[in-house]
Amino acid sequence: MFAERLSRVTHRFIAIAIISAAIVSMAHADDALAPTAEPNGDLVLVAGATGRTGSHVVSELLANGYRVRAFVRDAESAREKLGDEIEYAVGDVRQRETIDAALGGATAVVSAIGAGREDPSNGPEFVDYGGTKNLIEASADAGLERFVMVSSGGVTHEDHVLNKMFNNVLVWKFKGEEVVRNSGVAYTIIRPGGLVNKAGGENEVVFEQGDTASGLIPRADVARVCVAALRYPEARNRTFELVGGDGPYTDDLQSQFAGLAGD
Repeated sequence: MFAERLSRVTHRFIAIAIISAAIVSMAHADDALAPTAEPNGDLVLVAGATGRTGSHVVSELLANGYRVRAFVRDAESAREKLGDEIEYAVGDVRQRETIDAALGGATAVVSAIGAGREDPSNGPEFVDYGGTKNLIEASADAGLERFVMVSSGGVTHEDHVLNKMFNNVLVWKFKGEEVVRNSGVAYTIIRPGGLVNKAGGENEVVFEQGDTASGLIPRADVARVCVAALRYPEARNRTFELVGGDGPYTDDLQSQFAGLAGD
């Protein structure tokens, strides 16, 4: 009788030990998949924050625990669109000194800027190139840790129709990319396909390189990738295209960053 009881107790202890080991193993597996850098309330400056993509970036940053400072030309107008949860810095990417003043306390910049179509002084040469140059040089001088740039697919194709339609916009975006790549600041350059105003998180997002990708991508998904790029070291110093796929959406962006070739 005693031997039978001892056997049952022993089996229970063994079962408990196996279950405990499994739980620990699962916890370690979760740790391995976790990002190596949590937001911890880091302050991110968003340039182009009131734009159709930039506003999604602001929302995504807040949802992921970052503090946000929107770099805008008109604070009151921006506040009406973006609300009171964020800070505002008034300035213009064409004016370097206003960027310097806006970077205090920030650890990263997300740039979603884009040229206007009517005012020549707000064109691609002065915004997509000149503004990007000012942003990244100010970031380098301030010692910022990360810079994420929303560029565009097709930037290496000089004969692209968008260059003919919009004053060589892709040529100037590519020149801006080059300044970022040579800045010494850890960066991620995202080249989205055709941007659409639809809900994100519905279809897979596809990372490609070589500037041959074609397809559409919701702005909300571009914003998710921008914010993820701040968290994962695998995203550093990478340039890639981003389009939507046919499969289901997945949040495993870290493995997609890891599959990219470095610049």
